[in-house]
Amino acid sequence: MKSHGVDPSGNPLDRFGLSRPVWLLGWVSFFTDTASEMIYPLLPLFLTQTLGAGAMSLGVIEGVAEGANSALKVVSGWVADRTGQPKWLVLGGYGLSSLLRPLIAFVNAWPQVLALRFGDRLGKGVRTSPRDAMLARFAPDATRGRVYGFHRAMDHAGAVAGPLIASAYLYLHPHAYRSLFGWTLVPGLIVIGLILVLPNQRTGSNKDPTSNTQPPTSAPRQPLDARFYKAMAVITLFALGNASDAFILLRLSNLGVAAVWIPLLWSALHVVKMTSSVVGGALSDRLGRRVMIGAGYLWYAVIYGAFAWFTSLAAVIATFLAYGVYFGLTEGVEKAWVVDLAPRGARGVAFGVYNGALGFGGLAASLIFGEIWTRVSPPAAFLTGAGFALVASVLLYLAFSDATDSGHQ
Repeated sequence: MKSHGVDPSGNPLDRFGLSRPVWLLGWVSFFTDTASEMIYPLLPLFLTQTLGAGAMSLGVIEGVAEGANSALKVVSGWVADRTGQPKWLVLGGYGLSSLLRPLIAFVNAWPQVLALRFGDRLGKGVRTSPRDAMLARFAPDATRGRVYGFHRAMDHAGAVAGPLIASAYLYLHPHAYRSLFGWTLVPGLIVIGLILVLPNQRTGSNKDPTSNTQPPTSAPRQPLDARFYKAMAVITLFALGNASDAFILLRLSNLGVAAVWIPLLWSALHVVKMTSSVVGGALSDRLGRRVMIGAGYLWYAVIYGAFAWFTSLAAVIATFLAYGVYFGLTEGVEKAWVVDLAPRGARGVAFGVYNGALGFGGLAASLIFGEIWTRVSPPAAFLTGAGFALVASVLLYLAFSDATDSGHQ
């Protein structure tokens, strides 16, 4: 299926109205998540069964790694705007993760895993905001939601493929964790090759794609306005109720889902995320970002309420799969909204603020959730998350009262 026209950087639109650089960045995310999800679901087993580590070590590893990841997303977004050259930050971030990840195959103690996971997450922190800003240069205004929705769908597709590949490999080679981890070098090298062929347009430029005039060497520094920060305040409030999905997996286990089914359910969840991301992003181009994000927050509240209420296995599994729709309604749409609200010369910083809000809000949410789970009950924790989502959805509609919820184009 061909589509006529060009993106804002002059690249012709190809299949499904998306340009070649958008497809390349999509495949970058696909292969990265494939490699990451070949390891991540198995890391607890590897730490406890192969290295003899305890549950506390896993908490230290993930806590330190995610903290560094969130902080660097803010810094890397600022650097991308200052240099106007996000491609090299994207290459450095993906390259660091791709080359460090397979080295887990050679570790002999959990502190070595900590060091490698820390480096892996540093790479994610370096690349995420510049990549999102870079993607904005290839996203036409009229289909911005579709572009970001497609990118999230490719990310989730990798999260489907990774666990399935790992399961098949371990079926043929039981307990061969180390060799499986080593094979993640292959998708990592593919990622590096894809990034190298990406065009290197400057993100702060306003170049006319029909003109041969070269863009200026630096973009004017434009501040983020009050409307942007108002949107981030609402998103941060929601993030305070958006705890780690590990709690949902724990809820499934506590209600009787056997451990052998967890990876398959995890893959199935990402199938729902993948399909709903494409639909949600495209609908936001027609209906507006506020409508879709608000619907996503309300759906999240319903899902978390269901996790608190239901105890039958069938109902909980159905709720778990329905949870994937929330991601399709919000993930790509929120990123498109960031681009709508941010001036061209400040999109890296804007994505840094956005990703930082999600990261630090999610960290606080997990601490709140865990405390309520332990001291009160799991249903109380899920109802708290639902409450944050409901309040955020109301504030979203009060703060942005019209359907034309975009700013800079």
